Amino acid sequence: MSCLVVIEADATGISEVSTETITFARSLGTDIDALVVGDVDALLGQLGEYGVKRVFAASGDGFGAYAPGAWAAAAVAAIEASGATTILAGGSPRGNEILAHVAARRDVLMAANAVQVEQQAPVQVARQVFGGSALEVMSLNDSLAVFSVAGHACAPEPAKASTSPTVQALSITPTSSDLAVRVARTEAGAPDESGNLKSAKVVVGAGRGAGSADAFDELEALTDLLGGSLGVSRVVTSLGWRPHHEQVGQTGSRISPDLYIPCGISGAIQHWAGCSSAKTILAINSDPDAPMVTRAHYAVIGDLHEIVPAINEEIRRRTAAAR
Repeated sequence: MSCLVVIEADATGISEVSTETITFARSLGTDIDALVVGDVDALLGQLGEYGVKRVFAASGDGFGAYAPGAWAAAAVAAIEASGATTILAGGSPRGNEILAHVAARRDVLMAANAVQVEQQAPVQVARQVFGGSALEVMSLNDSLAVFSVAGHACAPEPAKASTSPTVQALSITPTSSDLAVRVARTEAGAPDESGNLKSAKVVVGAGRGAGSADAFDELEALTDLLGGSLGVSRVVTSLGWRPHHEQVGQTGSRISPDLYIPCGISGAIQHWAGCSSAKTILAINSDPDAPMVTRAHYAVIGDLHEIVPAINEEIRRRTAAAR
């Protein structure tokens, strides 16, 4: 048996969502194969570090730009060539789209945003639903299990023993229907300023409880003292208090810091979808019944404008005493 992972990559290498997916796939205890569309040579070293045994490569006419139908055709060809009984992709818009096409072509079920495998014969996965506020256990087909892996379901970790992947070129030419939907052109957008937030080990969150656009000084000071990044709720960006790249949630960044300190954030489902992977959550809120407080590992009940300055002062005091 083998497991096939659809790889997403760019000029810098394999995307984080794909290294997370390969790491997740290794927990299945089967050989790991990969599907790469485009230039494979630059990725072989990294694929070997993550324990991939075989790489199935699709290139040539029809694969120059992203087309979900063409990628799905390549995935089906790789399944047939490898004998894979499971195919995974990252739970990104592209990964979910490709797997949906694969499932339709093979007439099997697909599960999106899985966070763990509950059973292997037949495959059952627990997947995020309702914006990550609940888990649903879903049984998949015996012949081919198709599911995407939710972002930050696991941390990307190289394999204990690296491999030297073999490469097998797929002889496939996309049909006109495969290319009916495709990327016609790409244009450079504004720089993605959310990178530090997504990778931060400490995130200080701010919600409507901050009060106004002029009330972030102490929150920014706490962020600096902890060496972290500032994240905000959707309402804060909607009100124009902070820029969108700081938004955490279903329509913002998904974070997985070691420590998340949401201040004045009620914890709506959409926000929880972006921060539920945090290892430790310390909520500061005046409402003891707020969803964020009830879900947090620790909580301080009170006015953030009194609590945050007190925390900052204590950190400064201890830092000075340690010098």
